[in-house]
Amino acid sequence: MKLLLSALTKFTCGLLLVGLLIFLPAGTLHYAGGWLFMGMLFVPMLIAGFVMLFKSPAFLEKRLDAKEKQATQKGVLAFSGLMFIAGFVVAGLDYRFGWSQMPTWVVITGSVLFLIAYALYAEVMRENAYLSRTIKVEEGQTVVDTELYGVVRHPMYMTTILLFLMIPLILGSWYALIAFAFYPVIIIVRLRDEEELLTRELPGYAEYQRKVKYRIIPFIW
Repeated sequence: MKLLLSALTKFTCGLLLVGLLIFLPAGTLHYAGGWLFMGMLFVPMLIAGFVMLFKSPAFLEKRLDAKEKQATQKGVLAFSGLMFIAGFVVAGLDYRFGWSQMPTWVVITGSVLFLIAYALYAEVMRENAYLSRTIKVEEGQTVVDTELYGVVRHPMYMTTILLFLMIPLILGSWYALIAFAFYPVIIIVRLRDEEELLTRELPGYAEYQRKVKYRIIPFIW
């Protein structure tokens, strides 16, 4: 019950915060792109949360912990937060003042790719029981090197890049895309710091790096 209340509290706070950041700058609740994004983000999140609650409560508890201890990662989280705030606010203002004229097919394509990325996100969580929102090595942790982890070393980052770059398209804002375009840079900083820690503290990770050469983009990087 304590875990359920914690999860629902964070879910509700996230829902309200994102809603305020989008609809307040838009100056109206009649922002179809805003509602489309809210539904596509929070409905699967709520379903996934209940699945984890009943099937793997320990994993859900781990996913709810977002308190980083390393200075670099604290900076990454801060910049990520600023990026999201800027992106949502700009999208709302864009809708209010009509800056962007985004074709419907772009919005549909962005929505489809967003759902595909969400499905891949769920698959990554299924494959890696050690996955957490903070950078750390757990006691008894081993290297996961199969399925998506056999293609790239950080499939979670691969999926979140696709996921977040589709957000401004769903919201119908070219200008918000400028803010979200900083996300890959933020991820690169986080990734390099994480790999240093994993190489140092996780047995077998150096061998895994030699086995799987690509970090987040197959055949590129």
